[in-house]
Order: sequence, then structure tokens, then C-alpha cells
Amino acid sequence: MNVLGIYGSPRKGGNSDQVLDLVLDGAATAGADVERVYARRLDISGCLECGACNDTGECAVQDDMQTVYEALNRADVVVIGSPIFFYGPPAQLKALIDRAQAMWSRRMLQKTPAQRKSYDSGTGYLVAVGATKGQNLFEGTKLTAKYFFDALDMEFGDGLYFRGLEGPEAVASNPEIHRQAREFGRMIVTGK
Repeated sequence: MNVLGIYGSPRKGGNSDQVLDLVLDGAATAGADVERVYARRLDISGCLECGACNDTGECAVQDDMQTVYEALNRADVVVIGSPIFFYGPPAQLKALIDRAQAMWSRRMLQKTPAQRKSYDSGTGYLVAVGATKGQNLFEGTKLTAKYFFDALDMEFGDGLYFRGLEGPEAVASNPEIHRQAREFGRMIVTGK
């Protein structure tokens, strides 16, 4: 099984990076091959809405997103790690997600409406962290992730969410988060 982790934070080593590292460690321990993509390192534009992918299922923009498409195509499981910025994902991650429009177009070209009711490319998960404790803190990012995975022809397997993580030591000093994140990674691979 190939598990792709997408690091969405603009801050290296932040809380969402730490949690995603633990999840991917758990997946690797359970036998998965793990690959990583860091949105903050990519030189990609947002979707230009040029429409080229409507006919081909391929993005016409040539930038670092081309390597991300390759990684997405190899993945059986995709796990997004994201901090919450104004109840949504950060801009670097959102640009990557928006560029999945080409994969959505490919899905529309390759599958009939009836076939689109099932997902044939695997499962996607969201791992999100936020400093506040708002009741709806993760709702916007969950919807964004759900439809990103839909574009990838993947089922949304929900995720792992942590509120109230303030400061760089919030994850490092919390053994319960470590346990939950590693267990989540193992569950992704083993199904239990």
C-alpha cells in the first residue's frame, strides 16, 4: 500500500507537521510505503480556470504540480495534514487542492455518471489541528478535503482532529496525541 502524506502548513515543523509525521510513522510501521509532499516547498500557481483539462483531463500549466499529480496517481491512500487558518486550509494547500480540477475533469471524461457514484482509487483522510476550540473549527476544511478526494476518485475516510493546540510544543509534549496519531496511521493501513 502506498500512503501519500500532503503537508499543508506553511510552517516547517509546526503542529500539523508533527501530527502528520506521527500518522505516517504509524502507517509505515504497519507496512505501508510512505511518500511525502510539502505544499510549502512547491512552486505552483493556483488553478487558472483555463478549461484545457476539460477536454484532456490533464493540466496545461507546467510547474511543480506535475510531480504532485504523479504522486497522487501512485497513492492508494492520501492523508492531508493541515492547520486551520480562518476555519479553512492555508493558501499553499488550497492552491494544490484547486489544481486537482484536472483530475476531476479526467474523472468526468473516464467515468459515466453511474460509475462516479463509487470511488475506485482509494481513500483520503484529513488530519487537522487548530489553536482555538470553536465547535465548527474543522467543518470548512473537512468539506474542502471531501471534494478534493472526490476529484481524486477517492472515498473520504474522515480524519483526526485536535483543537486547542497553541504553541510549538503542544504536540511534542502530549503523549496522548502521539498515541492517537500513530494508531490512526496503523488503522489506515490495517483497517482496524
